[in-house]
Amino acid sequence: MKIAIGCDHGGYLLKKYLVEYLKDKGHRILDVGCFSSDSCDYPEYGRRVAELVSKKTADRGILICKTGIGLCIAANKIKNIRAAACYNVAQAESSRRHNETNVLSLGALFTGKEAARRIVCAWLKAKPEGGRHSRRVRQIMRMENKK
Repeated sequence: MKIAIGCDHGGYLLKKYLVEYLKDKGHRILDVGCFSSDSCDYPEYGRRVAELVSKKTADRGILICKTGIGLCIAANKIKNIRAAACYNVAQAESSRRHNETNVLSLGALFTGKEAARRIVCAWLKAKPEGGRHSRRVRQIMRMENKK
C-alpha cells in the first residue's frame, strides 16, 4: 500500500518510528515532513498528506501531531478526505468500517510507539462494511460537494 505520512514537530519522533515500521512491512511511504523537532506550522503537513490521498497519489494517509486534532481538522478541509483522530484500536477499526476514513490522525502525547503501531495496523487492515454505512458516507460526500 502507498501511504502518505506527515507530522508537525510534536509528532516527529513517532512519525520517524512509524515510517521505518511501515517500510519494514512492505508499504511504500510518501513522507511529506516535517523532518525535525523544530517548531513548525501543522496545517501545511495536513494539506500535503490530504492532497496526496485526495488525488489518489497515495492510498491512505497518516498524520501525527501532539494531540492528533489539529492535523485532523486541517486534512478534513481537503475535498474527498475523511480523517479521524483515533486513540485506540477500536476507534481506528470503526473509523474504517463505518466512516471509510482515508486519513488517520494520531496524537503523540496520548499514543506511545507500541500503541501507535497497533492502531495503524488495525486501521490499515480494516475494511469498510458498506450497507447503511456507505449510504451515510455518500451523504457526507454530497454535503462536501455542495460547498
